[in-house]
Amino acid sequence: MFALVYRFRIHENSEQAFIASWAELTRMIREHEGSQGSRLHKEDETTYIAYAQWPSKAHWEASGEGLPSEADAVRERMRACCISVECLHELECIKDFLHQV
Repeated sequence: MFALVYRFRIHENSEQAFIASWAELTRMIREHEGSQGSRLHKEDETTYIAYAQWPSKAHWEASGEGLPSEADAVRERMRACCISVECLHELECIKDFLHQV
């Protein structure tokens, strides 16, 4: 298993638009690219941290071509909400004790 940790710094008053577009894009990536999904966490009023999981680093590196054409517009809506987007970490999972619901 391979995971990435992202930090999103968003413009004030764009929280709902950011969350909605992040969720829609994440759903598309899961459905069309084979990711194992993502979790979004709020650090403060304008900073969000997301944890995205993939079957392997190779699977993540090979992604990008399978999204439907409407994903570009969703990605642009999400980016318009952001001041910055950073990938903080690329992580190989060694042990997994998260409870799956």
